[in-house]
Amino acid sequence: MKFTDFDLDEKLLKGIEKAGFTDCLPVQEKSLEYTLAGKDVSVKSQTGSGKTAAFMIPILQYFCTVPDDKRVKALIVAPTRELAVQIENDARILGSEIGVTIASFYGGVGYKQQENSLLRGTDIIIGTPGRLLDFGKSGKINFKAIGKVVIDEADRLFDMGFYPDIKMMMKMLPPREKRQTMLFSATLSSRVQNLAWDFMNMPEQIEMESQTVTVEEISQALYHVSTAEKMSLLLGILKKLDPENAIIFTNTKYAAVEVAERLKLNGYHVMYIMGDLPQKKRLSVIKKVKSGEVKFLVATDVAARGLHVDDLELVINYDIPEDFENYVHRIGRTARAGKSGKAVTFACEKFVYGLEAIEKYIGFKIPVEWAEEDLFVEDKSAGMRLNIRRNDNRGDSSRRTDRRPGGRRDFRKGHSTEGRGSKRPLDSPRGRKPSGKPAGGGRPVERKSAAPGVRRGKPDAGKPVTKKPPVKKLTSSSTAEERLAYYKAKYGEDFKFSDTSKKGPKDTPQKTPPKKGGILSKIFRKK
Repeated sequence: MKFTDFDLDEKLLKGIEKAGFTDCLPVQEKSLEYTLAGKDVSVKSQTGSGKTAAFMIPILQYFCTVPDDKRVKALIVAPTRELAVQIENDARILGSEIGVTIASFYGGVGYKQQENSLLRGTDIIIGTPGRLLDFGKSGKINFKAIGKVVIDEADRLFDMGFYPDIKMMMKMLPPREKRQTMLFSATLSSRVQNLAWDFMNMPEQIEMESQTVTVEEISQALYHVSTAEKMSLLLGILKKLDPENAIIFTNTKYAAVEVAERLKLNGYHVMYIMGDLPQKKRLSVIKKVKSGEVKFLVATDVAARGLHVDDLELVINYDIPEDFENYVHRIGRTARAGKSGKAVTFACEKFVYGLEAIEKYIGFKIPVEWAEEDLFVEDKSAGMRLNIRRNDNRGDSSRRTDRRPGGRRDFRKGHSTEGRGSKRPLDSPRGRKPSGKPAGGGRPVERKSAAPGVRRGKPDAGKPVTKKPPVKKLTSSSTAEERLAYYKAKYGEDFKFSDTSKKGPKDTPQKTPPKKGGILSKIFRKK
């Protein structure tokens, strides 16, 4: 079925043509039948099946047919910043001829620019739950003025802990009878169904069934390889397939930086993306990848959803994902909207234990391919120790390396860290021996040594130090004299044993005599 078969506005059809769409994908064909009529829908469809156009087209058709003074606003909730930005970009293309205002709202960036977008007026609001609720509670977004609502990637939103936020947001919206709600999810879990039951108006349930969880157009391959040989095999795969573009997924932020830096040392133009990167840097990287300026991207699972690169040829799982569902989301970056693609996975001894759960989830065994010797390419970075901080959040780690043995140099702080000592600069006060020279230069400061037995830097400096003779510890066989000496040392020279009838000189206070039966009376009693 073609989009022209629906009664769509000419302006919207021009935007659909500009986006390169002609034939409806199955999820679009089934959902548009209800959404164009203003009905609620609850749609189960796998990633990469064309869901964005499925909910964006009825929203844009609404803005084409309803006068400005009677329009309500549209709200689209997404789980990640990257997905929010992707939806905004797709909406701008589809609605390029209509004249609607579109903006996305998410955390990780300042409020000012987003607040200005709200002040100017926004017809379609796209955002993540946290930032949307912030603006809603502060009165900058009037949820009562929203009449079109989309919950995208609902299962992912709930997995990330946004279920309470979504419920709170739905309660701030107009009653379900006075708005249209569209829910899209890869799975219809109990929480997704509960949300539909509680906050949607008799939604039509659409389930796009598939024999496998993954898209059939993705050619999948699995290589069993040791951790030490993964980089060499990665270089061989890239050389053999020579893809126009590729995304390489790792399980950790440190591994993403390391793989990217080693690929650079082998002559590849590559960038990386992870959660610690500032939002502006992340958007800049994604923009360069989408435009083709950068062919290869190394990413953690932060990019597994919401990152859409046109005609992405290859996805490489450098690490097997520890969450089996992330495998589907990773390889779903390729073969989108009916196109074909290839996914290669490396099974090393560290992450191979996640393979069984993945194959059980997707319903089949990933085809195994065995790497011949010629598929392993020499790694020019082998043996190099990269200067990478494990908490790097600047998005640009140093590539300065050496092969030791002569030690390494810390290029972030500009000082040497020879050997295995501290990373403190050599000119640090605690990093070298005192030379007697003042910090600002000039004549050396003369350090006078103290006379033997004289304290330095004390209130009684200059006085001879008198050490008290060691006191012999008491034992059960100690004599009365030894015990008396012990208590004099403990309580002072003025310690005296006397009865209460006697008084000493005024300037020599006496100790209170022990009570009858006390420990001191037992020690000093007369035999």
